[in-house]
Amino acid sequence: MSGILTLLFLVLMFLGMPVAFAIGISAVMFYIFGPVPPEIAIQKIATATQSFPLLAVPLFVFAGHLMNASGITSRLISLSTVLTGWMRGGLAQVAIMLSALMGGVSGSAVADAAMEARILGPDMIKRGYTRGYTSAVIAVGSLITATIPPSIGLILYGFMGNVSIGRLFVGGIVPGVLMTIVLMSVAYIVARRRGYTAELAKPPTFKEIAKRMWECKWALMFPILLIVGIRYGIFTPSEAGAFAVAYAIFVGMVIYRELSLEALLNALRHAVSDIGMIMLIIMFSSMIGYMITLEGVPQDAASFLVSITENRIALMLLLITFIIVLGMFLEATVIVLLVTPILMPIIMRVGIDPVHFGLVMMTCVTLGGMTPPVGVAMFTVCGILKCPMDEYIKEAMPLLAAVIGLVILMIVWPTSVLYLPNLVFGVN
Repeated sequence: MSGILTLLFLVLMFLGMPVAFAIGISAVMFYIFGPVPPEIAIQKIATATQSFPLLAVPLFVFAGHLMNASGITSRLISLSTVLTGWMRGGLAQVAIMLSALMGGVSGSAVADAAMEARILGPDMIKRGYTRGYTSAVIAVGSLITATIPPSIGLILYGFMGNVSIGRLFVGGIVPGVLMTIVLMSVAYIVARRRGYTAELAKPPTFKEIAKRMWECKWALMFPILLIVGIRYGIFTPSEAGAFAVAYAIFVGMVIYRELSLEALLNALRHAVSDIGMIMLIIMFSSMIGYMITLEGVPQDAASFLVSITENRIALMLLLITFIIVLGMFLEATVIVLLVTPILMPIIMRVGIDPVHFGLVMMTCVTLGGMTPPVGVAMFTVCGILKCPMDEYIKEAMPLLAAVIGLVILMIVWPTSVLYLPNLVFGVN
C-alpha cells in the first residue's frame, strides 16, 4: 500500500501540485482504502500540532525575519567585507562569509540565498563576475546556514528523531566552519584563474576588524547565548525560540532603532506565510509517519540495508547517496519529515551516532536545494538574478564537488561533528 501511495505522490508532484497537498492526498488514500478508520487521519493531523518542541520552528522563523529587518544584516555585510574583501574574488568571498555569519541569525538557507541575491548579486555582476558564477556562489554558499545554529532543519530532525537539539546545534559549528573554508578556497582558485580582483586593497588591521566586530556584537552574541542557555538549562530549544524573537525585537527597536512597527508587521507577515507552509507539510507528513510505522517500513528498510552491509561508513555513504538523489526532487523540510522516522532505526541498529548522522544528512538534504531539477534555493537565486539554468549548473559544479568532498570527510571522520557536542554536553 505504501509503495502505491508513493507512486501516487510522485505523479501528483510531476503534475505540479504543491508538495503539501501531494503528501496530504497520497496519505489520506491510505486511511480511506487501508486497514485503519479514516478518523485516525484527522487525529494524526491534530496531534502533529500539539508538540512543545515543534514550537521552536515558527519562533525561529519569525526571529530570522526580524533580524533581517532590524539592521543586523547590513552590519554583518560590513564585517564580511572587512574579513574577506581583501582576498582574490573579493565579493564572492564576502558572500560566503556572510552566509556563515547569517547561519547564526536566519536559520534558513533559502532566506539567506534570497537576501544575498538581492543585495550582493547585482554588485557582483557589475564587477565582472559571470551571472552563473554569481548565482552559484550565493546559492551553494547558503548551504552553510543549514549547519551553523540555529538551523530550522536541525530542529525538525531533532523533533522527528528524538535527538537532542542542543547537541545538534553545537555539532553544526565545526562542519559549518569547515564548509566556509572549503567554499572560500574554491572561490580563491576560480578568482586566480579568471582574474577576479579583491574588493579591498590590503588586509584589514586588527583595529579595523575589532571595530566591525564591535558593531556586530549583538548578532555575534546571539548563537553563543543560545548554546550557553540550552547547555546550562536556562531554556529549552523551544524557549530559545521565544528568546530569539524577544532578542531580535530588543536589538532592532532599542539598540539599533531600525525596526519600525511597519517593519515588524512585515516580518510577521512573511513569517506567517513561511510557517503556514512548513506546518501544513508537518501535519500531512504525520499521517505518512503513522502509515509507514503500521506497515513496518522502517524495519523492512533496516533489514534490507543491513543485509547489504553492516559497515558504518559504507552504510552512511549508501544512505547519503539516496538522500542527495531525493533532495534533487523534494524540498528539504519534506525529506526530513518523511525520511527521518525510516532512517533512525537503521542508523541506531548499526551504532551510528544520531547527531553525527543528522549533521551529515542535513547537509545533503539542503544540498538538494542547490541542484536541479527542483532546487528551491537554486530557482530562487536564478530567478532574482535572471540566470539561465545551464550557466548556473556549469558554474556550480566545482562548489558542489567541494561540498560532497567535505561530506565524505565528515562521514569517515565523525570527530569533526561529535567533538564539540561531547565536550560541551559530555559523551553519550
